Amino acid sequence: MLTSDRPRERLLRLGPTALSTRELLALLINTGTRRRSAEQIAHDLLASYSSLTDLAARDIAELRNHSGMGLAKAATLSAAFELAHRVQAEPFQSSQSITSPAVLAKLLAPRLRHLKHETFIVALLNTANQIVREVVVGSGSLNAVVIHPREVFRIAIAECAAAVILVHNHPSGNTEPSREDIAITQQLVEAGRIVDIRVLDHIIIGGDQYTSLSERHLMQ
Repeated sequence: MLTSDRPRERLLRLGPTALSTRELLALLINTGTRRRSAEQIAHDLLASYSSLTDLAARDIAELRNHSGMGLAKAATLSAAFELAHRVQAEPFQSSQSITSPAVLAKLLAPRLRHLKHETFIVALLNTANQIVREVVVGSGSLNAVVIHPREVFRIAIAECAAAVILVHNHPSGNTEPSREDIAITQQLVEAGRIVDIRVLDHIIIGGDQYTSLSERHLMQ
């Protein structure tokens, strides 16, 4: 494997969102064994549990049951998962209010503008327009990503969100919305009316620029 293809170098070059869950876990595990790399150990961990949430709920003793997972690696994973829980549990009043499309674009652009593939993020907001959670709901090659309203609103309902905003990148840098972008937005708006969760905007990031479909009056 070339040095530039290793997870740590790719993270430094492209940001953490460009890495798979397995690669992120491999960075935490840090080193492998004589027989298995850190990525192989990470792959086995993910294959052993039904989801990343299920893995995060395991204690150190359970993690150590896996080949290549010693006390140090298990403790590192346990600490990382606990930090993630604490970040998610921060009180809403500490979150920034989303007062305009520019505010959200500024928050998410650093995570999206360097990616070579389209990635869709749904931002879940509370009644004070503060972000409760951000979830990746689609990623893939240009014009090949299908966003299902049921997946977006399944997450929104589970988080008791009052509103959602869809954000995604155009790797070309051109922020002009495609017909697919407008169609996805309309599907979300209609689904949001049914479940009584507002769809405030669909923002497209292209490099340092953005387009708001709400500001362009492309949301009905």
